Amino acid sequence: MRRWRTPATLVLAATVLLACSGQRPVAGPPQSGAPATVPVTGPVQGGRLVYALSADANGFNPLTDQFAAQSYSMAGTIIEALVSVDAEGDWKPYLAESLTPNDTYDEWTIKVRSGISFSDGMSLTGDIVKANLEAQKKSPLTAAVFVPIKSFELADPMTVKVVLNQPWVAFPYYLSTQTGMIVPPASLNDPKAASLKPVGTGPFLFKEYVPDNRMVVTRNPRYWRQGLPHLDEVEFRILPDSQTRAQTLEAGGVDAIGTSRDEDLTKFGALKDAYTIHRAQGMAVAEYMFLLNTEVAPLDDVRVRKAMAHATDRKAVISTLRGGLTEQADGPWSKDSKWYAPGGYPEYDLAKASALVKEVEAEKGPLRFELISTPDPNTMQGVELAQDMWRKAGMEVSIKQADQADLINRAITGNFTATVWTQFSAQDPDGEYIWMHQGYAKPIGAVSLNMTRLKDDTLSKAFDVGRMNPDEAARKAAYKTVQERLRELVPYIFVDHLNTGAIVAKTKVRGIGEHVLPDGEKGLPLTGSPIPYHPFGQLWVSER
Repeated sequence: MRRWRTPATLVLAATVLLACSGQRPVAGPPQSGAPATVPVTGPVQGGRLVYALSADANGFNPLTDQFAAQSYSMAGTIIEALVSVDAEGDWKPYLAESLTPNDTYDEWTIKVRSGISFSDGMSLTGDIVKANLEAQKKSPLTAAVFVPIKSFELADPMTVKVVLNQPWVAFPYYLSTQTGMIVPPASLNDPKAASLKPVGTGPFLFKEYVPDNRMVVTRNPRYWRQGLPHLDEVEFRILPDSQTRAQTLEAGGVDAIGTSRDEDLTKFGALKDAYTIHRAQGMAVAEYMFLLNTEVAPLDDVRVRKAMAHATDRKAVISTLRGGLTEQADGPWSKDSKWYAPGGYPEYDLAKASALVKEVEAEKGPLRFELISTPDPNTMQGVELAQDMWRKAGMEVSIKQADQADLINRAITGNFTATVWTQFSAQDPDGEYIWMHQGYAKPIGAVSLNMTRLKDDTLSKAFDVGRMNPDEAARKAAYKTVQERLRELVPYIFVDHLNTGAIVAKTKVRGIGEHVLPDGEKGLPLTGSPIPYHPFGQLWVSER
């Protein structure tokens, strides 16, 4: 079993590196539910779902294991978080009944929902929530996220007060990720067991886990949300090869898959009576980019980074790899986000790129650097395309392959010059604070969540305003400044918004992306990229 742990990748919502190519799905809006030819009669209790994932989890303990999309899919059936996110991208209480800030947003009061028990029979209480949050703050994996927190206080048996060092307007969003996932005291006391056999308050119970093969969960008969889950059992099948996943779905070996291959989406999208396709949208979509190390030569020179941006023909990438169906990215937020600010990104201009390269080479000599990629053929296609574009501008670019674990470890320790990357799908811009603020930029060799290691006072102060000011207009102005600085300093070569990752399911599988939160509001349908994930408690099958 491949279990790689690096203390601060944190990977909360997954720093996913396998940026898939060739994405040419069917045009039109995302599909959901069953086609019109199949009558919808409402959820049916019982049945079994076999669901193919692209990779195994790193483990199932939110305190010790890096969570990526596949981790949330599997562990999320068993372990729940204090907070969820609704369809509009706003945070909503989940295991928490309410979260209330004081007037200055430097204290948050969490009232725990009553009547909830873990599958081991222990009731969920305020002291257990407090113990989980304290453990998260001490964990080498997640401590960096909770740096603004001074202390946790038990106000009463079901209420926890979070005391901060500074105002933190978007704090609840962090409790919707692994840092807000709650496990019982037994899991806190035995983290190794919790990593292999998770226990939580969720709709399913752990049954079986075979590393790099499958995980099986069964219905929790004492689940706190009445009438849920609908399914008796879910088997997660680990099928890393995308072609194998598609073939297994077509052969009837699995009921649903995650994919971003063009042929999968085109083929299954055309078979509307047999399959449905579900795609992520909005802030839930990550960006495909190249991550640049601004601390090492030659990329410590902003002229080189700008030359790379000017030499990158984003339209050609989208046409070649996405069938023309994604939108160009000029920052971490897409045009349909209320936080987006237009203008100023270095446009494709090979002449300008070449001129910058010649200017730098006249001072420093030939421009040579290494570009890292995972060996996945789809990823390599995009990397080789970028290599060719940058070579045309006069840069000598070599490619080095590394597996995903090694690539991530090299990124956070600064042992790289440039690498392919996919990130930035937080529902609130503050979710990108730790990845871009200069306070998280550490020297080469040290673990750095700010992997570009860019230190810019203007950008960091703008992030501080966005974190601490509750006024939306002030926050929008701050994040406008963030986008302006990213476009000026180019620590990332943004390419496109990856809204083509999808879940393909047989039409008998219902409820994907249609879950309802405890307060009755619709939850966020899908999140994560290139392949999105979603909850499983409200899924059902129309035939068994």
